[in-house]
Amino acid sequence: MYEDIKKNKIKTGIIVFVFLSMITLIIYFLCYAFGYSEYAIVIALTFSIISTIATYYNCDKVVLASVRARPATKEEDLQLTNILDGLMITSGLTNKPRLYVVDSMQPNAFATGRNPENAIICVTQGLLEKLDYYELEGVIAHELSHIKNYDIRLSAVISVMVGFVIMLSDFFIRMSFRSRRSSRDNDSSGANVIILLLGLIFLIISPIVSQIIQLAVSRRREYLADATAVSFTRNPDGLISALRKLSSDEEDLDVASNAEAHMYIVNPFKNKREKTSLFSTHPSTADRIQALENLR
Repeated sequence: MYEDIKKNKIKTGIIVFVFLSMITLIIYFLCYAFGYSEYAIVIALTFSIISTIATYYNCDKVVLASVRARPATKEEDLQLTNILDGLMITSGLTNKPRLYVVDSMQPNAFATGRNPENAIICVTQGLLEKLDYYELEGVIAHELSHIKNYDIRLSAVISVMVGFVIMLSDFFIRMSFRSRRSSRDNDSSGANVIILLLGLIFLIISPIVSQIIQLAVSRRREYLADATAVSFTRNPDGLISALRKLSSDEEDLDVASNAEAHMYIVNPFKNKREKTSLFSTHPSTADRIQALENLR
């Protein structure tokens, strides 16, 4: 487990560096296209460093805002808060994660945050209503495992950074078309062509970059989190039953996006749940259940 935690910290550092380099290049070419070549690299480095720092320290807030989650309360979510209180003892974690609820009837959950001291567990309303006590305990234990193993830092940084690159590609396209309508000289036209080409390139490669970066969060982490969850609960049957219910549920999760799909305990997109391939963000439920049954 400690080796996996170390690897996750190293992966996070590598991905942050790649992101910093990518944003620097994007802004550099953008400045160069508009004739700011003398200051392009300074502007690019300044913008990329600020955006990287902001992303790192606010990744949890961005993710929560994207799914429109509300804070859980003892009055409304007593069973959820009681389960977390119990698991804090067996998990060995000293800082209790904050709990949030998403207003969706698809049963699902994820954990996010930059470290165990600033962690969040987010569950859907469907998870609270469709799972029994021991099934819900298994899911929360799984998310606590991601927190303890530092998976959350890697997942949150990836989801926000991928979304940021996609947003930049869209910005290139929109700015190019607007500029073309108002430009009248050849120099501006040449700059617009460069911007348009950059926008098209990033628009094409953004989904590919998204998949490649998400693969840095190995599917092995789901097996590790499942096994660690069982060590917390001493009850593999609860998580096994929960995974069966989650994988067979037919509800949609409208707030889910491709950039965040890897964070959930099961893929939020129904048509991708049981398709295991090189680009899968999750192992199949059948494989996970088989691994849990071997722990009995």
